[in-house]
Amino acid sequence: MLFNSISFLIFLPIVFILYWFVFQRNLKGQNIFIIIASYVFYGWWDWRFLLMIVFTSFCSWASGLLMQRIDNENKPYPYLSRKFISISNILLNLGVLFFFKYYNFFVDSFTAAFSSVGIDLHVQTLNIILPVGISFYTFQALSYSIDVYRRKIEPTNDIVAFFAYIGFFPLLVAGPIERATNLLPQFYKKRVFSYDKAADGLRQILWGLFKKIVIADNCASYVSMAFDNPQTQTGSTLLLGAIFFTFQIYGDFSGYSDIAIGTARLFGINAMRNFAFPYFSRDIAEFWRRWHISLTTWFRDYVYIPLGGSRGNKWQVIRNTLIIFTISGFWHGANWTFIAWGVFHALLFMPLILLNKNRKNTNIVAENRLLPNIKEMVQMGTTFFLVVIGWIFFRADSMTIAVNYLMNMFNGSLFTIPQYMIGLKKTLLCIGLMIIVEWIGRKKAFALEMGNIKVTAVRWVIYVAIIIIILEFRASSQSFIYFQF
Repeated sequence: MLFNSISFLIFLPIVFILYWFVFQRNLKGQNIFIIIASYVFYGWWDWRFLLMIVFTSFCSWASGLLMQRIDNENKPYPYLSRKFISISNILLNLGVLFFFKYYNFFVDSFTAAFSSVGIDLHVQTLNIILPVGISFYTFQALSYSIDVYRRKIEPTNDIVAFFAYIGFFPLLVAGPIERATNLLPQFYKKRVFSYDKAADGLRQILWGLFKKIVIADNCASYVSMAFDNPQTQTGSTLLLGAIFFTFQIYGDFSGYSDIAIGTARLFGINAMRNFAFPYFSRDIAEFWRRWHISLTTWFRDYVYIPLGGSRGNKWQVIRNTLIIFTISGFWHGANWTFIAWGVFHALLFMPLILLNKNRKNTNIVAENRLLPNIKEMVQMGTTFFLVVIGWIFFRADSMTIAVNYLMNMFNGSLFTIPQYMIGLKKTLLCIGLMIIVEWIGRKKAFALEMGNIKVTAVRWVIYVAIIIIILEFRASSQSFIYFQF
């Protein structure tokens, strides 16, 4: 079920009313209802893959209890330890993820490598359907198992609360990837309806819909024209197509995150922030502190720091950075373009590490000022341009297409007027509006927070204006990009 669909528009108020007016008095019943609603939400796509969520949830829940039981036994099991159980659960979950997401990729790469030296292997690929959101809920389950092993969280006996934690429908398909330390305890205690929290959630949902429907979906058609036939486009058109994809993926994914976080707040649940206005970043390190925060911090805490993190000499830090970005790229999909995208960003990180400047820009840009200074504008422009180049690899279907795209873009026609400019005016206007609103709201958790606007009439004028823009400038409905990951 898509957030931008009619079915979700019907589904959400029904669930909201039942949640608060029928199941509010009983915590267990409320959590069971959350599980049922979440499974209906996910099963709307393909009910068969609900078994995968149940399997992942049960294995991670059981692993926590086994680790606890080993702690409580006077005589340890001869072949069983906390470490063995934790690693087994990790390998089991990653094995399922690997099979569905990467099996065909490795088979194709393996046979291609042998074919390049004249050996033809006949290894069959499988017609595998990738379950929506498998990377997200798998990583959420793994965080629980790892945190229990590290004794950062006590294992839970409450299987209902745990299944609600893994399956909570706003976050199920594309995150944010929550931690058990934050989300799971919220299912242990009774939720009380808060008008202020619900109103804030609706504002965030509205802004997320604006970014998805008005920005991302309007950019999508122009992006497709550029990337489907790069050899027939001028360099300026390809550059504009890459810029449009930069805003498409931001509007699409941050829009989804806003809707997810806002929806969670409707049900009294606080989810972690996932985006912090990343296109206002002054260097690539700041960009990654602001882009897909839940995944970035997941890799930091569960991969980068165990590898040694920033401890050790420069070359060890560089090694760890290269590993983390390569894995991050591979997490996004079974294609060499994603790995190239990850390595590209790792290379952009290297000068900052060598010069000890990777933690330089940790404050808000143009803090206590309306506009950035010239230095900040140059830094933001340079960072944005590098991010645009990286997104070309991310969007291209193959490395060949990505390289051809860049070669065709950087030629003499780069300085001509882009094609389709007449049809782009509406989209450019909407992008400009989004940038202005987000720049004004860059100190807030999301751009449409209304804490500084006390006059109710003014707030409602803004809400109505955004709704009118959504209805006026809506394009053909597009699925969310990160559903494929």
